[in-house]
Amino acid sequence: MSLPDATVNKNLSGNGARARIQRFGGQLAGMIMPNIGAFIAWGLLTALFIPDGWLPNAALAEMVSPTIRFLLPILIGYTGGRMVHGQRGAVIGAIATMGVVMSADIPMFLGAMIMGPLAAWVLKAFDKAIEGKIRAGFEMLVDNFSLGIIGMLLAIVGRLAMGPVVEFLVSLLGRGVEWLVNLHLLPLASIVVEPAKVLFLNNAINHGVLSPLGATEAEQIGRSILFMVESNPGPGLGILLATWFFGTQALRATAPGAIIIHFLGGIHEIYFPYVLARPQLILAAMAGGAGGLLVGGFLNAGLVGPASPGSILAYFAVTPRDGYGAMLLSVATATAVSFLVSVPLLTIGHKQTDDAPAPTVPVDAPQVEAPVAAKHGSAAVARSINGRDVHRLTIACDAGMGSSVMVAGALRKKLAPYGVEVVHSPINEVPADAELIMCQSGLADRARAVAPEAVVVTFEQFLGDPAFVRVENAIKNGETIE
Repeated sequence: MSLPDATVNKNLSGNGARARIQRFGGQLAGMIMPNIGAFIAWGLLTALFIPDGWLPNAALAEMVSPTIRFLLPILIGYTGGRMVHGQRGAVIGAIATMGVVMSADIPMFLGAMIMGPLAAWVLKAFDKAIEGKIRAGFEMLVDNFSLGIIGMLLAIVGRLAMGPVVEFLVSLLGRGVEWLVNLHLLPLASIVVEPAKVLFLNNAINHGVLSPLGATEAEQIGRSILFMVESNPGPGLGILLATWFFGTQALRATAPGAIIIHFLGGIHEIYFPYVLARPQLILAAMAGGAGGLLVGGFLNAGLVGPASPGSILAYFAVTPRDGYGAMLLSVATATAVSFLVSVPLLTIGHKQTDDAPAPTVPVDAPQVEAPVAAKHGSAAVARSINGRDVHRLTIACDAGMGSSVMVAGALRKKLAPYGVEVVHSPINEVPADAELIMCQSGLADRARAVAPEAVVVTFEQFLGDPAFVRVENAIKNGETIE
């Protein structure tokens, strides 16, 4: 049965607890995602030059281990520090991460996620404490030596204290994953992962948890199925295909474009609103994910590095030489199971819902309401801006690298004639002086918290949502945006 728009928005809006989980997950993913290119480079080095690779080369294979042991954790620590305290935080984050890196023979991704932000926070607190108390001419001296001394001390803490603790935790997690894989219980992870994805925690799960664990496993055995737990495009593809053939007329119109963006472009967020509009479809996503993992586990499927974005093209790039059959069967199984489960979920009550609207916000519905803000404990108030006064439009998503890039690219061409700059950004890094922000409605509270003076316009669908047309027309005609 089709849910009314108000219900869809309620599901997406989230409360304070969910916002906090999203922020924490976004911070974890924020340390990994800017460095995904480095992870892919390591995965390609592994796939090509190790003894079992496509082009075995002993000299080039020597880069594989130092890259995962040193370069990747230090990049993560550097990025985490930068998120907390800018460039100074980045430098001290890298220094402190070196301590945990040297404390064990395993990749210290988790240690980097802890030490990078922690070191930057300590330095930020020190800088604030001495602000305005340094005599003129000595600022650079104090800045450099404070960073060096605090960084050295935290590197020692990482080497002697934090490193052994993290090594124990990583070992414990590794044994738990190995136990699940050996007993073929890993498919049960889909019961948690798929619903969390639809609540826009996909980047946090994949890049904050699964990618670090998968990289450790891949270093040992040359591949890891953990890279396929969240990123498998099969469950979403099955749902979109079923929607295309058996969904309501309104949903069918956007499904073909969503299939291309999802399966080839790897932007999984594109299918989330379809599930939120028909919540029963989450069962199809869970079944598809579990089916793909079950087949993949039996066939020893796995990737040599993270597939980011989760595109079938990215899958081909990071699949080991002897793993293409298993990979394709895992994706095909996930697609087929998800499709078969989706069909009855979509067709039950189909006649009553055939004319139901697509899961979007009504065109004339106000996007920022003071009562809603008060309900969620926010200080936000209704704001508006005239379309002719908009100079920059910020498209925000959780990580700023997937769905926001797609939306910004489409709007940039349409708004260029009116002198409006369209940019994309992670939700946590939206400039505080932003004028107009567009984001998926589940991220609206976070957008308002980061840029309280901005007008926030939400959308549900990444394709064909009336909110895009409304903003474009308002900018073109000088109408009020609220």
